[in-house]
Amino acid sequence: MTTRERTDAADLAATKASQRALTIGLCAIVVAIAFETIAVATAMPVAARDLDGLKYYAWAFSTFLIGMLFATVLTGRLSDRTGPAKPLLVGLVIFLAGLIIAGSARYMAQLVAGRLVQGLGSGAMNVAIYVCVAVAFSRRQRPKMFTYISTAWVLPSFVGPPVSAWLTQHLTWHWVFFAVIPLVIFGGAMAFPSLLRMMRAHRPTDSGDTKPAPMWAAGLLAVAAAMLQLAGQRLDWLAVGLAVGGVAGLLVALPPLMPPGFLRFRPGLPQVVLTRGLLAGAFFGAEAFVPLMLVEQRSVPLLEAGAVLTVGAIGWTVGSWLQSRPWLPIRRDRLITLGCVSVAFGVALVGVIAFVPALSYFLVAVAWIFSGLGMGLATSSGSLAVMSLSAVAEQGRNASSLNVADALGSGIFVGIAGSIFAALSSSGNLALTFGLLQLSMAVVGVLAVLTSRRIGVVRNEFAQR
Repeated sequence: MTTRERTDAADLAATKASQRALTIGLCAIVVAIAFETIAVATAMPVAARDLDGLKYYAWAFSTFLIGMLFATVLTGRLSDRTGPAKPLLVGLVIFLAGLIIAGSARYMAQLVAGRLVQGLGSGAMNVAIYVCVAVAFSRRQRPKMFTYISTAWVLPSFVGPPVSAWLTQHLTWHWVFFAVIPLVIFGGAMAFPSLLRMMRAHRPTDSGDTKPAPMWAAGLLAVAAAMLQLAGQRLDWLAVGLAVGGVAGLLVALPPLMPPGFLRFRPGLPQVVLTRGLLAGAFFGAEAFVPLMLVEQRSVPLLEAGAVLTVGAIGWTVGSWLQSRPWLPIRRDRLITLGCVSVAFGVALVGVIAFVPALSYFLVAVAWIFSGLGMGLATSSGSLAVMSLSAVAEQGRNASSLNVADALGSGIFVGIAGSIFAALSSSGNLALTFGLLQLSMAVVGVLAVLTSRRIGVVRNEFAQR
């Protein structure tokens, strides 16, 4: 199918769905997922202490990642076979079930199980939402849709922590999970009529020579991720064996889950996906330790330290808005590179500030504006580049590859940053500890810049006819 035919197909699908209701519904679901992620991180210390499960604290986050990775691959297969509407609705129901299981938990094991179910639902919805945008919106409409979706992702950064703290303090931590349920139901209700039309209009498409991602690889990927997570929580010889086994599992599982040529650094789609994983690792690996650096090294109040991340969220929204402007005639591949450069610069600047305590900590907020701006430019442009480089029958598969890269990049490099912190913090030299940590993540950002340069030409949607 030619580019023009794919464009016509997307335009035709767009006329069959109520785009306004679908947009509101998809954004509401994204807000619910993002709010749950941020709010749970705020309430989890209280929940783990209440359930006498502090030693299993990390697994409440690890199982979420494991479930999300498996569901991401499965949903990519289903979306290409049945369309994105059915997987989205199934993921929504699974996510709701996870909220109920976790919110009603009386034991830590039940809470961890609920988080696993939430990860399954979240992974399914993330991929299905991406494919919905590819199917129901024209090429010229997609940049604006990703602006809305990015805004929906960062909006909970402003309200999530205080709302979660209020619910935990005045009610119980259980309501942090229950409070998300009405928003999920609202989003599903708004999107349902359009999803129903999409299901009725779906016609199977020829996948050509491309094989669907194998489920054994998805299972092995989840196991490998669990081994790496467990290795990061131990300081013994067993941790070494787990780490080696986890890396070996990734090397076996990733090639069939990624676009052809991924490990050979082939230009085009494989480089978009690789860049996305490195970029997520650089940003989130650095972000996880920015508040801790400000509190421990500069004695900044926790509220002000958290506000730095809010400033980054504003930068992310602005970057996502900029990439959707018709008057910005820059190719998608160059926007991705510009975003990577901005992230690498912002993280590196934080590292320099950590090394020089005499510099004002307000400069960290300035640096994090650059990092957030770069993420807004590069993540939305990366998603659009994958859509542009994918055939209709491969949108689900390639969307799952992109989401797997996001999750793995974040998980692996946050873990590496944590290992650097654990190795250096005992020296008591906080400038050295946080400086090297941040500069290490800046190096990952530079690697993202280099891989983005090998993507090749991906034209801006507004310049295509």
